[in-house]
Amino acid sequence: MFRWYPRSTLLRRTLTAKHLLPLSSHTRQASPCEAAAPPLHAPFSTRIVGDKPILVRDFIRSALYDPKHGYFSLRSGSVGVLERSIKFNQLEGRKDYMEHLDKIYRQSDISWFTPVELFKPWYAHGIAEAIMRTANLSVPLKIYEIGGGSGTCAKGIMDYIKLNAPERVYNSMNYISVEISPSLAKIQRETVGVVDSHSSKFKVECRDATDRSGWGDHQEQPCWVIMLEVLDNLPHDLIYAENQISPWMEVWVEKQNDRETLSELYKPLEDPLIKNCLEIMNLGKKQASPIGVRLMADTFWSKVFPRPRRCWLPTGCLKLLEVVHEALPKMSLIVSDFNYLPDVRIPGERAPLVSTKKDGRSSDYDSYLEAKGDADIFFPTDFGLLERIDHFCSGWLKLHEDASSKQGRKRRTITLDTSSFMEEFGLPSRTRTKDGYNPLLDDFKNTKFYLSVPTHNIK
Repeated sequence: MFRWYPRSTLLRRTLTAKHLLPLSSHTRQASPCEAAAPPLHAPFSTRIVGDKPILVRDFIRSALYDPKHGYFSLRSGSVGVLERSIKFNQLEGRKDYMEHLDKIYRQSDISWFTPVELFKPWYAHGIAEAIMRTANLSVPLKIYEIGGGSGTCAKGIMDYIKLNAPERVYNSMNYISVEISPSLAKIQRETVGVVDSHSSKFKVECRDATDRSGWGDHQEQPCWVIMLEVLDNLPHDLIYAENQISPWMEVWVEKQNDRETLSELYKPLEDPLIKNCLEIMNLGKKQASPIGVRLMADTFWSKVFPRPRRCWLPTGCLKLLEVVHEALPKMSLIVSDFNYLPDVRIPGERAPLVSTKKDGRSSDYDSYLEAKGDADIFFPTDFGLLERIDHFCSGWLKLHEDASSKQGRKRRTITLDTSSFMEEFGLPSRTRTKDGYNPLLDDFKNTKFYLSVPTHNIK
């Protein structure tokens, strides 16, 4: 999840970014099929890595979610809950809004407020309207929310359905929050429980959504799955190549002999999840330009200007969607997240920001290896790649097959800017200031919504 703090017209979770620091020049001796990168002094991070190297995705998962030292486990109380909704119509304009937002952050010991919190209840109402317009209301409405934060989205959606849907829809609905953090699960129950009638329809399952066993038996009932600011915090893998035509290699993290420094280790591609994700990503590139033309160009530039390549792969997203599609084949999906992050210093395509907050001020770390339980690691979402992963997990887009044909497609999808989504499904007038400035529409230029619903091809 992330803190929505406008910076010009682009949003990010941090206010400053440090310059990259040089790494130590010490390297360990690598075998012929491996390569090693310079180590980084990050003593607190070394407790994440044991005696054996681990994949980058496992390092990130531990840094964020480990029960003992993970960021969300240690600091889940920093997810903010506003005491009252912001009265946008009483604010003069952008300056007044920014001062009000700054005051909120200064008065609280909170790392971030989610957009559904800042714009409550209107943000959640827009999502609820999107569900009501497309759901089959002749069957009981079932909604799963993964990573529900403080429960504000769940309460807002249930409030809206209670007020605007037929009574039978609300009375028969079920809302299940899948939350990995026990402390956030408790907050969600308290938030939704403010409305007595919601309690019997809402429950929290405190578990890892990527664990297939937690979903139980295969469910054929239509349902909705909501993921707001979830993909940005899912574990990613990192691959590396020496130049434009060198083969990709997996990146692992290992301890140095001094036990207090970490370094990257490069191995040939073997991990099935990494290989699948890379092939899905390459399907889009193959359609964009002929293979022969790209190979000639890459070969030329690798000789003239050889440069290393680094690419971050959303393997956590792939694993999550594989599990959800297998468990809930008739689910409809709503995803909201960053599509772009400004001021990223960490190298690589789709690279993350690693941000921490100390003494009320936010700052960036220079490397993901510096994460030590006090840092949020968050990634931009490639929505084009997300769509291909969604189709692949639905069983339509198969590797090594022609992905250009739409025959038999099992999902109908659309990606919308946040402003377009809220203008279509929300009430933009409720988040507009006196002079016409609307932070929900004007400041969220680097965020998008992704909607995916099953077609008649689902069996």
